[in-house]
Order: sequence, then structure tokens, then C-alpha cells
Amino acid sequence: MSDTQIEITPQELKTLPQDSYQLIDTRDDASIAYGMANGAIHIPQEGVVDRLTSEPELLKGRTAIFYCARGILSMELASELNRRGIPSRSLTGGYNGWLPAPLAGETPDKKEAEKEEARLARQKRIEDSIRRKFHVPLFSRFAKAVRDYELIQENDKIAVCISGGKDSMLMAKLLQLLQRHSDVPFEVVNLVMDPGYNAVNRQKIESNAALLHIPVTIFETNIFDVTSGIEQSPCYLCARMRRGYLYSKARELGCNKIALGHHFSDVVETTVMGMFYGSQLQAMPPKLRSRNFPGMELIRPMYCIHEDDIIAWQRYNGLEFIQCACRFTEHAAAHGNDGSSSKRQEVKLLLRELRRTNPDIEKSIFHSIHSVCLDTMVGYKSGGVEHTFADCYRERGEMAEMEKEDAE
Repeated sequence: MSDTQIEITPQELKTLPQDSYQLIDTRDDASIAYGMANGAIHIPQEGVVDRLTSEPELLKGRTAIFYCARGILSMELASELNRRGIPSRSLTGGYNGWLPAPLAGETPDKKEAEKEEARLARQKRIEDSIRRKFHVPLFSRFAKAVRDYELIQENDKIAVCISGGKDSMLMAKLLQLLQRHSDVPFEVVNLVMDPGYNAVNRQKIESNAALLHIPVTIFETNIFDVTSGIEQSPCYLCARMRRGYLYSKARELGCNKIALGHHFSDVVETTVMGMFYGSQLQAMPPKLRSRNFPGMELIRPMYCIHEDDIIAWQRYNGLEFIQCACRFTEHAAAHGNDGSSSKRQEVKLLLRELRRTNPDIEKSIFHSIHSVCLDTMVGYKSGGVEHTFADCYRERGEMAEMEKEDAE
């Protein structure tokens, strides 16, 4: 079978009887957390051959249609399975190629009025799911973070920074719902910075914003053009540039705060990464003051929400969001690296393994950063000043002597 025969486009896929094929997502665990194609099952790339040769009942005589992130590795896999006598094809463009496909329930021949009615009904179901089924894990924990960390004050104007991923989109929706019911008046501006997305990702962000009824303000930058020529720490530079552009645009729009979609799991992973790879005990705070933009603050209202609950909400509603859409990711996929390899991913997998014997491991880490006992630390830094154990021990001794004298 030639490459052109192995490949199948999303449009061609829609013409096939659903019982004639089985979609198989071969991406890693971190990637599928952002969503899977409807009806797909997940078998990681490295386990596909063994799984399908040892469990032929999985296909039940159907054709296996594989997809990776961009349709590169799945082509090689489909060719290998065909050589082994297992009818297989590869989805052109991979998961990213599938994303622009019409949402479930929409067909090209529907009348515009029917399509609009279906869209509004789906929009209502998504919003209702936050208020009802996911009220405790999502909205309640969101409100708790806002209240406990005093993230929003009266007359705040908040720039909600939307990247297009699941976390920032949900954050925008939660702030929208909170704004409706809060006794504290505040404004929001849903801000989307386009650093140089391709047309597919840009369209996906806009369509998801429309589906979730989130009005967005989009502005464009050339960040991807700048960072694509950097060899050392391009991701760090990209993140710094993004933050700077967002602060600048937010201030231009009269905002005094920017909101980012970091969640409970990000906080825990960042703490562990600091210990393992940065030789420091450092957490991600729920809010901080900007040093470069006086008078502005960064807040993280998703601070108490678990990533697993975000994923559960996304899957329950059949939502698909973009992942990291930078050119480095595209370049890596083009050269055979279809997964996400990073220190954060290593820590994520480690924590998942530890949860098997201690289901509360992440809660313990989260609570530990809320109850640091400085008296037992052999050193710490505060306000940029280092405090050694000897200094602290001496100061505690001097204070004890003074208290003793006062008592006498």
C-alpha cells in the first residue's frame, strides 16, 4: 500500500461507516489530556504493535486508523502494521488536522437556524455542567481561591489571559460566572495574544471562544518569529516575552490585574521541580506584584483546581483545545519527536506513579507550602536577602535572652 493509500483525510473519514474502523490515538498521556478525537481509544505509540498483535479482538475486523500529533509518526506505524497483515491507515495531519472538523451534532447540510439552535443548546449544556455536575471541583474551588487569597477587589479590571488551552478557557468561563453572581463589582477583558499561530490554531481559539460564549480581544505579536532563531532557552524567552506583551496590552486597556490559568497541579509540579532541578524550595504564589509594571498584579484564580477535574469537564463536554502551538513543537514533530519531553512532564509522571501508593501525595505537597516552619529551616531567602542558619540561630538566642531579662 502506497503512502497516498495509507493516508486518509478527516473529510474522507467522515464518509466511512463508523463500524468499519477504529480510531487509535498514539500520543503520550500529557497530550491526550488536552482532548481526543470522538470515538478514539488511546494506545501509546510504543505499545501499539504488541497490543494489536496480541489482542486482535480490539479491532474486531475493522481497519485501524492511527493519529499522532501531526500525522508523521502514525504514517510509519500504519505502514508497519500493514506489513504485519493488520489493515491500517494514518489520519492526515494527525490530531491537529482533525481539530478543525465540525463539532459533534453539526453537519454541513443543516440549515443555519438549526445549526445556531444546536450551538446555543450545547453552550447551555457546557455552562450548566460547571454550575451542577462540576460545581464542587471547579466553581467552588475557584471561588475558594479568590476568597482565601483575596485575588479580586472591588472595581478591579482584570485581563484574562487566554492561550487557547483548556486551563485558560475554563478560567475565562469561571470568571464570567463569578462576575454574574459576585457581590464585588469587577470588570474582565478576555485577552488573546496571537504570537504567530498557524491558521488552524487561530481558528480553533476563535471557534472555542464563540462556543463558550467568551468575547475575546485578540492582538498580534511576532514572538514566534523572534524565538524561532534562538538556540538556548527559547521557551524561557518566549514565556518572558508573552508575559511582557500581556502586561503592556492589559495596562493599555486600563486593567490593573492579569489572570493566568495555572492550577493546583501546576503549583505542586513547580514545587517539586524546584527541589529536584533547581536546588530550592520555592512555590508558585497565588498572586504577585509586577516589578516591571508598577501598580499591576498577576493573579492565579485556578490555584485550588486539580488538573484531573479540568480534563474530566473537558471530556464530559466533548471539548477540544489547542496544545502548545509553537514552531518548536511543529519542528520536533517533523523530526520524529511527537511527544512532549520536559522536566515538568517527568515530574508529572513521577507524581502519577506516587499516587498509586499515596493517593494524597499532591495534597500533602500543596499543604506543605502553606505551613512552612522557618524555625527548622537551615536557610531561607526573603525579599532578596539570604538568611543563614547561624544568623537565625543567633537571633533566636538573643531574643530568648531579652525575653528572659524582661521576665526578671
